[in-house]
Amino acid sequence: MSDQPSRPRKPGKPYRRPQKDPVRFLAFEALRAVDERDAYANLVLPPLLRKAREKGGFDGRDAALATELVYGTLRRQGTYDAVISACVDRPLREVDPPVLDVLSLGVHQLLGTRIPTHAAVSASVELARVVLGDGRAKFVNAVLRKVAQDDLDGWVTKVAPPYDDDPEDHLSVVHSHPRWIVSALWDSLGGGRAGIERLLAADNERPEVTLVARPGRSTTEELLREEAAVPGNWSPYAVRLAEGGEPGAVDAVREGRAGVQDEGSQLVALALANAPLDGRDEKWLDGCAGPGGKAALLAALAAQRGAALLASEKQPHRAGLVARALDGNPGPYQVIVADGTRPPWQPGSFDRVLMDVPCTGLGALRRRPEARWRRRPEDLDDFAPLQRALLLGALDAVRVGGVVGYATCSPHLAETRAVVADVLKQRPEAELLDARPLLAGVPDLGEGPDVQLWPHVHGTDAMYLALVRRTG
Repeated sequence: MSDQPSRPRKPGKPYRRPQKDPVRFLAFEALRAVDERDAYANLVLPPLLRKAREKGGFDGRDAALATELVYGTLRRQGTYDAVISACVDRPLREVDPPVLDVLSLGVHQLLGTRIPTHAAVSASVELARVVLGDGRAKFVNAVLRKVAQDDLDGWVTKVAPPYDDDPEDHLSVVHSHPRWIVSALWDSLGGGRAGIERLLAADNERPEVTLVARPGRSTTEELLREEAAVPGNWSPYAVRLAEGGEPGAVDAVREGRAGVQDEGSQLVALALANAPLDGRDEKWLDGCAGPGGKAALLAALAAQRGAALLASEKQPHRAGLVARALDGNPGPYQVIVADGTRPPWQPGSFDRVLMDVPCTGLGALRRRPEARWRRRPEDLDDFAPLQRALLLGALDAVRVGGVVGYATCSPHLAETRAVVADVLKQRPEAELLDARPLLAGVPDLGEGPDVQLWPHVHGTDAMYLALVRRTG
């Protein structure tokens, strides 16, 4: 994009070349990648930060600010769009996306950080001059000066409809979630206003980095020697990096003896591994193994019992990630590329089967905030047949007396209880087990027998688990 002014400068007025702020320019690059390429920030941002550090002059504070600008802007995009819409004279769809990204970054600095008003406006206008040119920088300046006339609470009062008039639309604007997701989460959670407000607010908080000490390869004692490391809340293998530590700096993570894994994901794997069986316990299957976090934990647990894990993944590149996660596991395992709905294994081959099925990912919005703006209600129709087919395939794969764990990183009822109920109607030879006793010490697990975890209650992603025993 041109650095030159968009119109001839006035006589006698010297032209000042815009100065590139590396932190805000990097944040803008990340947002453009998210918008233009449908990339995920958690995949785009690390290489950008690494490249900036390699160039020099970009320290830890710069990286922290760039990260906050990117994730804060994405999490609050819905709220900020409502504010910007109130400050421009055209529909937002008519504002060029790069201009909207610069505006959103500026609004986040004004309303979501402690950056002084004058600094937030001037830095955003300077960024606009660098990436958009002088003409559109003036538009950015005018809009942000309007935004700066009030704080976040004041703007929310102006742009959100009253709760009593439209509760879901009010919560959608206040907590920056699409209305349909607010409605779906509220249906799954149940209860009144307080619970859904807490859940939506938790989706907008930065999650801690959680590590898993893979059994037989690392220990929580080793990981707790890291700076700012504290024990996990529920999993015996979990350690949290409370101050946003860098997992790549941890020896055990670099060596594959530990990994980054949400505690909810750990609990799902542990519950399946500890579910009571009738008979032998020798062969385990992870039927949707990519990218490999649960498979690595299951493989380590299986090795301690003399069992073998088969990790199957349909997508070859994700199967490669699984193989990398399992590399060095002390026990027998195999990674294959296969479709769980048309598998190469014989029916009844396994004692334990995990099916963590593809889903909308609505349970991990705090980690991938941009996903909330990409998902549509019709996505549920696309996932539903696959989810049912995979659970049916899992019940075929497990032997009589064995156990299947059906898991999703979504609390949407259409992806959780509806799937399990439909499949059990087709398979009278299967029965639900009570999963709650297998999550020992974890409170507020509901009426069962299935389990739904919540960010605002358990500090985990909103993982769902149903345990099903094949009885005949």
